[in-house]
Order: sequence, then structure tokens, then C-alpha cells
Amino acid sequence: MTEPRSWLFVPADSERKIAKALDSDADAVIFDLEDSVAPAQKAAAREILKGLPKRSNGPQWWVRVNPLGSEYHKDDLTLIGSAYIHGIVLPKAESGADVIELAHRTGNIPIHAIVTETAASLFGLLSYRDPKSPLAAMSWGAEDLSAALGASSKTDADGDLSFTYRLARSLCLAGAVAAGVQPVDGVFADFKDEDGLRAEAEAARREGFTGKLAIHPAQVPVINFAFTPSPDEVRHAEEIVAAFEAHPDAGVLSVGGKMVDRPHLVQARRVLERAR
Repeated sequence: MTEPRSWLFVPADSERKIAKALDSDADAVIFDLEDSVAPAQKAAAREILKGLPKRSNGPQWWVRVNPLGSEYHKDDLTLIGSAYIHGIVLPKAESGADVIELAHRTGNIPIHAIVTETAASLFGLLSYRDPKSPLAAMSWGAEDLSAALGASSKTDADGDLSFTYRLARSLCLAGAVAAGVQPVDGVFADFKDEDGLRAEAEAARREGFTGKLAIHPAQVPVINFAFTPSPDEVRHAEEIVAAFEAHPDAGVLSVGGKMVDRPHLVQARRVLERAR
């Protein structure tokens, strides 16, 4: 399965918003049954999803179910039998054990875990390393974590994320890479601030994230562009791969006037995978 660059949330109880999301250029659409759907609307939202006509192309279809232990969780899982569902987004995950528990109920369908939404979750980011797990991606969230911690704000006086939330972000990135799954950056809340989104997405990509959550279709083109390697990056990656293929026993080579070693080769291959 190709790693999505853009993961677009859409409330599962809004047919109008669902139609817009499915017509967007998002690589993955997440039909949300959790935070964006009021309790009284959750049953109706599930019926809307069951009635959606299957498409032969377009974005991957994922469903964010309600958390493990929620009174709505079991009913949400009735959707999993639908062939058009690519995977499940699990909110409030606190450890790899939560992923395994969900997998026992759902089989091998891929799981995208949101892993920093509770206080306890920050201490379990290394626990997702399980080769038998259907975990495919990990992302982080500041809003729920802020509420869980009783914080009055998640930003400092300059408007930047406070240390606690930057720590959660970094732990998510490291935990995902350690688990061998896609690291996905969190939501940029101000969907009207295109420049701010672009700066955050580009920074996330430089750090190692390979995709980003979106809350509005307008954010999708910016995210897709940020996480798509440029022609120059692809060309340079091809040169590195070709150099090591020509000299398979070499540890260090000169490419484009600069010395590159085996870690550069690993990164070059990742660039070419994302370009494909």
C-alpha cells in the first residue's frame, strides 16, 4: 500500500463534506466517527458510510473509530467488513498493546494509530515495535493531549508549540520509525493560513515525517506538494543509488562533488520510493 502524503479528516455524518473530501486530491480520506460527530449522530454517520458507493479510483478510505473502551467502539467495527475500507484510524492509543487488541477484533486490516492524545501515551511510544502487528502509520495530536493535561494553552507566548507538545511530536516520529511504519505529522488547525501550513509541512518533511493530517480540502494541495520530492531531489537520489550500484563494495563515494555514505543511500532509496 502506498504511503499517503495527505490524510484528510471529514465528519462521517456530513454527506456534503464527504462528497467534497472524496473529490479532493487527498491520498487518504479519514471518515471520522469520533470527535467531529456528536453522540446522537454516530448511528446515522455509520449508516451514511455503509451507503457510500464504492469508487474504482481516488483516495484510500479509512475510518476513525471511537476509542477502545468507548460505548460506540463495538458498533463502529461493523463497518470493517466493507471491502472499500482500506484501514482503521485508532484514536487515544496508549501503547502497541492497544493496536494488538484492536487487531484481534479486526484481523489484518491496516491500522493508523494516533499515539499522543493522553498523558500515559507519552510513555509508550517504543511499544509499537511488533512485526506481527498490522500497524501502518502513527500520528500525533496536540488538542486532546492539551485537554488531557489540563493545559490552558498548547502554545507559548510567541505562538509556537510548547515543549510538551514538541516532545510528543518528536516521540511520535521516533516511535513510528522504530516500528517501521509511516510517521504522519499532526493537524495544522488554521486552514486559512496557507503560508503557515506550508512552513509547518516542509519542516515536518525535513525532520522525517512522510505525510500530514488535514482538516480541510484546501490544505491538501499544500501538503501533497510539501511531501513530494522535487525533480532535483529525485535526480540526486538516482545518482546516489547508481553510484553504489556501480561500486557495491564501497562504503563512501563522491556524488556531485560531495562525499556520501551508506546512510545517504538509505535516504536516497526512500526519496525514490516516495517519488513513485
